[in-house]
Amino acid sequence: MSAAAHGTPLPDAARRAEVWGDPIDHSLSPRLHAAAYAELALPWAYGRRRVTAAGFADELDAIGSDVRGLSLTYPLKTEAYRAATARDRFAELTGAVNTLLLVGANRRGFNTDVGGIVADLRDLGIDGVDRARIIGAGATATSALVALAELGAERVDVVARRPEAAAPLVLLGERIGVAVQASPLDAVRAGERVPVSVSTLPGGASLPPGAAAVLAADGGMLYDVVYGHWPTELATAWADAGGVAYNGLGMLLRQAVGQVRIFTTGDPDAVLPGEGVVVDVMRRALMGD
Repeated sequence: MSAAAHGTPLPDAARRAEVWGDPIDHSLSPRLHAAAYAELALPWAYGRRRVTAAGFADELDAIGSDVRGLSLTYPLKTEAYRAATARDRFAELTGAVNTLLLVGANRRGFNTDVGGIVADLRDLGIDGVDRARIIGAGATATSALVALAELGAERVDVVARRPEAAAPLVLLGERIGVAVQASPLDAVRAGERVPVSVSTLPGGASLPPGAAAVLAADGGMLYDVVYGHWPTELATAWADAGGVAYNGLGMLLRQAVGQVRIFTTGDPDAVLPGEGVVVDVMRRALMGD
């Protein structure tokens, strides 16, 4: 279905977009974006490029004028934040940019991970929450905290190997009106039940003995941003406890929808023409259908 059929102005010249990161061969972004542009009848190409943090600035300076935008993954989100000439609110709050829109000398930076988490949690029936838990205190935890705030969270418990690593999350919570309390993973105890736990731990991360079972006992639904190492130790613990766990494929899909919106319209909130169909096509591509 063409974009023109819906009356939405999209760039009509052939364009390119790319995903950058290190490593990058595993990225599913080309599959998602190619499906979207085909459905939108846009003659765009979307590729992947291995770019290190040290080489990011030079690669960005040398990029061709036909490149409309970049998707950024590990370890380039901080580098992209620094390179952006303007940033959206989520990027400013998190200090991370996973999307650059390139228009002339302007490099507009966005964080679509936040919106991706919000949209996917809503897809899973979490449309509002007053309290939640985040497991891990790395870069993705920042996006998770902002996403939970967008869903109405007023209190978020952060459990991490090193509670001091959660200090930036405590400060961010103060900025956005969320009370953040940090505690160590190796001292986790059964406590007040939360409706949702968001794990931002790497896929192969191991937990202190017994920690996963305790977290699963009162952690509500598990939303694990990992999708390449599934099931994780936490997901297995949730299943053993009779709970429900979801991986990060939905987040990957929804953050990519935000990127397609940005690359085609310049606005992460602009609904794509026939967006429901576009999302379904992207989802099928993600699953290999």
